Amino acid sequence: MTEDLLKILTGVLELGALLGCIYLIFAARLAIRFTRLPLPDAGVQPPVSILKPLCGEDPGLYENLLSFAEQDYPEFELVCGVQDPTDSAVAVVERLQRERPDLRIALVVDRRQRARNLKVANLMNMLPSARYDRLVMVDSDMRVRPDFLAAVAAPLEDATVGLVTSLYRGRPASDAPWSVLGAQFINHAFLPQAVLGETLMPGQGCFGASIAITRETLDAMGGFASVADTLADDNAMGVAVRGLGRRVLVSTLVIDDWIGETSLGGLFRHELRWALTIRGVAPWGYLGSVVTHPVMLALLAALVGGFELIPLAVLLVALLGRFAMVRAIDRALGLVATPWWRIPGRDALSFAVFCASFCTRTVAWRDHNFHIDSHGNVTGNGDPQA
Repeated sequence: MTEDLLKILTGVLELGALLGCIYLIFAARLAIRFTRLPLPDAGVQPPVSILKPLCGEDPGLYENLLSFAEQDYPEFELVCGVQDPTDSAVAVVERLQRERPDLRIALVVDRRQRARNLKVANLMNMLPSARYDRLVMVDSDMRVRPDFLAAVAAPLEDATVGLVTSLYRGRPASDAPWSVLGAQFINHAFLPQAVLGETLMPGQGCFGASIAITRETLDAMGGFASVADTLADDNAMGVAVRGLGRRVLVSTLVIDDWIGETSLGGLFRHELRWALTIRGVAPWGYLGSVVTHPVMLALLAALVGGFELIPLAVLLVALLGRFAMVRAIDRALGLVATPWWRIPGRDALSFAVFCASFCTRTVAWRDHNFHIDSHGNVTGNGDPQA
């Protein structure tokens, strides 16, 4: 590569890094503002069915389920579902049933797989066991406060609101480095990007960790069958609800995602699936998100530019900006401050996932590999991982 081309490439990387520093400032300010928004008034509180699709025993699964059994809400039920009668989650649900006989806790065991998206297939099997018209679907690794149901169900009483979704902060389920790194990604990458997206395009985001919807809206959009084969089933539900002329609302209550990653490979595959999901939903926006990696762009600029003064100065600015953003978001989310030495390694892993997402269309999901077509649909029923 000629010297002129190297200078141009260095300049492009420096510009991307500086744009990323501007992103860090805005994203941090918006995330802080979001955490200070008030919760909606509870108002009328109709009965709610909580749907919990399960597969395996996530770390802290009992405590996660217990948090839903201890809601400060007048009438609700907990419907848990697995597709394998030998699933280790069964014993956890049965324990909760024994310890909370005052609450209706249903366990649905159904092998039918009527969707290539395994989570949606599980939900399809569980839905007939839900008694109530207000449905709240929450992932198994989420843990919530006692006012969670009141916060996400109240907006559904507005006829213009079709779906309520929730953002979440990451909490490591153990001291394992992979669990800690997974929580860092959620807190310092996913959440600020999601808040920025919601600010720029209100009502366009829908996050599968928690979705509240009425049965009438679900039926009107075609039921779970309408998102049966999409990788981003949450985004597809949001699109379908907006297609009905109803709003998608992001709850101001941030819930907790307890991360139990046990290996670097598992963490990488999990984040690669997220990356491919986002890339399938918004390919150009995902490509533009390269500027959200200012430290790595500045490091590349320094490498290409021969570690001259200007690219090194840009790298220093990017590092300081990243450290400041992480500290501000930790404080806003009520988290223990992330040690500064953990941040560059986390950024390097995130950039590696970003680059890898352009090299494959195969995702790992619950010990199976799935192939994704150019439209974000799951093809095939999943091959067991080697």
